Amino acid sequence: MDADDRGPRAARRPARRSRIHEAGERVTGVFGDVFADRHIGIDETARQRMLSTLGFESIDDLVSSAIPPRIRVDESLESLLPEAASEREALAELRALAGRNTVRTSLIGQGYYGTVTPAVITRNVLENPSWYTAYTPYQPEISQGRLEALINFQTMVTDLTGLDAANASMLDEGTSVVEGMLLARRASKAKSNVFVADADAFPQTLALLEARAEAVGIELVVADLRGGAELPEHFGLFVQYPGASGEIWNPAELIEKTHEQKGIAVVAADLLALALIASPGELGADVAVGTTQRFGVPMGFGGPHAGYMAVRKGLERQLPGRLVGVSKDAAGQPAYRLSLQTREQHIRREKATSNICTAQVLLAVMAAMYAVYHGPDGIRAIAQTVHAATVRVHSALRAHGVRVQNESFFDTLTVTVDNADAVLARAAERDVLLHRADRQTVRLSMDEVAASDAGLEALLIEVFGDEHGEPLPALAEGSRHTAGTSVDGQRVSAGSPARVIPVELVRRSTYLTHPVFSSYRSETAMMRYLKRLADRDYALDRGMIPLGSCTMKLNAATEMEAVTWPEFAGLHPFAPVDDVRGSLELIAQLESWLADVTGYDTVSLQPNAGSQGELAGLLAIRGYHRANGDDQRTVCLIPSSAHGTNAASAVLAGMKVVVVACDDNGNVDLADLRAKVESHADALAALMITYPSTHGVYEHDVVQITQAVHDAGGQVYIDGANLNALLGYARFGDFGGDVSHLNLHKTFCIPHGGGGPGVGPVAAKAHLAPYLPGHPMAQTNDHSGLTHDGGPVSAAPFGSPSILPITWAYIRMMGAEGLARATRAAVLSANYIARRLREHFPVLYTGDNGLVAHECILDLRPLTKETGITVDDVAKRLIDYGFHAPTMSFPVPGTLMVEPTESEDLDELDRFIDAMIGIKAEADAVAVGDAPADDNVLVGAPHTAESIAAAEWTHPYTREQAVYPVRSLVRTKYWPPVRRIDQAYGDRNLMCECPPIEAFE
Repeated sequence: MDADDRGPRAARRPARRSRIHEAGERVTGVFGDVFADRHIGIDETARQRMLSTLGFESIDDLVSSAIPPRIRVDESLESLLPEAASEREALAELRALAGRNTVRTSLIGQGYYGTVTPAVITRNVLENPSWYTAYTPYQPEISQGRLEALINFQTMVTDLTGLDAANASMLDEGTSVVEGMLLARRASKAKSNVFVADADAFPQTLALLEARAEAVGIELVVADLRGGAELPEHFGLFVQYPGASGEIWNPAELIEKTHEQKGIAVVAADLLALALIASPGELGADVAVGTTQRFGVPMGFGGPHAGYMAVRKGLERQLPGRLVGVSKDAAGQPAYRLSLQTREQHIRREKATSNICTAQVLLAVMAAMYAVYHGPDGIRAIAQTVHAATVRVHSALRAHGVRVQNESFFDTLTVTVDNADAVLARAAERDVLLHRADRQTVRLSMDEVAASDAGLEALLIEVFGDEHGEPLPALAEGSRHTAGTSVDGQRVSAGSPARVIPVELVRRSTYLTHPVFSSYRSETAMMRYLKRLADRDYALDRGMIPLGSCTMKLNAATEMEAVTWPEFAGLHPFAPVDDVRGSLELIAQLESWLADVTGYDTVSLQPNAGSQGELAGLLAIRGYHRANGDDQRTVCLIPSSAHGTNAASAVLAGMKVVVVACDDNGNVDLADLRAKVESHADALAALMITYPSTHGVYEHDVVQITQAVHDAGGQVYIDGANLNALLGYARFGDFGGDVSHLNLHKTFCIPHGGGGPGVGPVAAKAHLAPYLPGHPMAQTNDHSGLTHDGGPVSAAPFGSPSILPITWAYIRMMGAEGLARATRAAVLSANYIARRLREHFPVLYTGDNGLVAHECILDLRPLTKETGITVDDVAKRLIDYGFHAPTMSFPVPGTLMVEPTESEDLDELDRFIDAMIGIKAEADAVAVGDAPADDNVLVGAPHTAESIAAAEWTHPYTREQAVYPVRSLVRTKYWPPVRRIDQAYGDRNLMCECPPIEAFE
């Protein structure tokens, strides 16, 4: 494709990095400084052995045989990306970018606050690969540590909100409010299609509500709820508590009116404020939503942070996302697991009510451990300190004649001024940031960090001087107001009277009463608790996690290093543009690189999960058709093999899903596609396909597929989940894609973190750029020379920018050739496993020359038919061999999808292959009667240390066979903490809070 055909990106290639030395020499250490050599596990010796097994002379021959020539790029990506940097060079460049940021004392608030992360949590959770390289806990027997941490999170949320059940976190506050609206619509018995939102909500939340409501046909009514406005008939009500203005008022009467209309009341509550003010549950709320950011998670320029959602009794099964519950294992002991199959609970293809399939686990763990470390007394003390500081500022400003609007508040004050811009400028000169609500309104929010600044009160008196810059007179010594009256709801005497917290809203109920929140108060105890939980888990720091579709590859330490730098972690998402130049430059570079390697013209990094990237891309297609007057184009074609979120995202984008068949090889059935295109031609909005396919195969017909859709006036959405099988060899935009989302937590090394965070940026051609997600509070709307003016999909303008340095560093250190090498290694490893195992397990789908892409599907259905051994039995037995199981029963029931990634070395691949061959032999022993069908090493797996230490051993197999199926495990054994968990029991007996200590006796 000619550069001119590629749109506005052609003229803006990133500059190539100049070499360190004129002669092109590179500074090398003992082992060299080529990062790709560290990242890719296969060395030259291993590569040749693997190629010999596959019958290829070279890696290029293998790739050429696997990837269809029609989609291959003619040129290397080396002209598009800077040459690879060493680890030291990349960190030096990141330091330079960080140096362009200015971290000031932020009083902006509006959902983002300064907080102090206890060092024991930073070191032992955030910076610990045992936590950040773990996968989603779908294998609960080897996820007990993070499941316990998440049930701590759920208990913390239910306690503080006064409700009955909470999920394991949401993406952020704004999207959790949207999910609350969607929950209200499906749970309400009201006939109305109206959702009433609080005008005193955060502006980013209102923008999200407006965009998402419109797409699904909900009528959003924004009302001044404190003003006693008459409400229309409605199915749901949303209240911000306290409001964006800082005002606290009692919404109980309004909530009751919603209930009289059979509606659902949603309250967005500040968790720290709930330590002092009445909980949403006590006010009658059905749903509470919000963020846990101020529980020890840095602002990070907007994320990632763990949102939350809690519901009253009776709405548990309406919760979107993940829900951790308590069940029992085969020995009858309590054990944690994901309840109600929550990943799929609301992702039911064309019947979807939510597309949320992930959580913010790593951040939820941090927030939960913040509560564990501080305990109820500590949390209350922090809240009191923040509130006391706000009371002092309120009293001092009013004493000097400043027009503070608030009568009741927790931490936020709204001030009327003559010129808001002048006030903000004076504050910035003193390294303080305030929030501009409008031309004559300024807001300030105290937080855990600001409350400790003894000089802040006097500084704010100076800032709120007159318009000519003359400061207000200093506050007389002895007139400072103390905070004690606020907790009791008494009036403040300084200035005009103010009821700081209304008497009826002072919290009197207890919270965080479970022993876990009072048992680990010393650093020694906390460190050991975190270590104990980490030891109960299996993460990449123990061994390979060969999950197909999910790409659990190395998260290099150098990539992770900048995450905790204060220049990135300490930024407020709405900080002035001059304060965030470094982050904006990093974002612009990353957008440019991602656009170039995918063949698109522009990228939005706002979506903070892959599912949100899908939604953003489909909303862009919707916006494009509507702008062209094609409102009737609402049909989205989706192959039957697609991930469930594809269809769910289409539904939430206001589209109708039509399923396209797949053939026996797992490819899109071209004849069925053409028939569906023809029958829906006038209504066709889009086709969603995954490439390589969800079955792990490179499809030859992809160009014909995309052309057929374009000929009918539709747009092509290519799901970028499997980009790691194409990078450096083909680009979505070149073979027909109009828009794609990418998974930075897969292809580009952002850690899975035990189930989150993720980033799902959306890349598109220029004609869709105007409809990509914008944001009313973004510092810039320049994305490679194009603007994004669609509705937001995340609360922060750039989603989760504090973890973007990870992907930036990965691309910067790999360079174009390194990225292509990674693709080659991934394809080689997947085909090596498929070839070695095909004599034992059929490989379900293959492409040209019997090859797969970056993953292979092992068909266990014949094994089950012959032996009775199920895919679950194999998955649990792999734990005894020291492995996390591959992806189970997706996309085909009764199969295992294996993806080794490029990060694993040959010894680990062979260890996995030997384990699978050993398991096949164990199953064959059942088939021939050498092992009983109801009591063998497979159905009894996994085996714990406790189980084999029992005095009585009644099984027909030996203890050694149970736990040491191969001799190499004797010194390196990973011991699962629990036996196989009874999933059905947990669903029948739903318990989603910390069980009492007696349960473990």
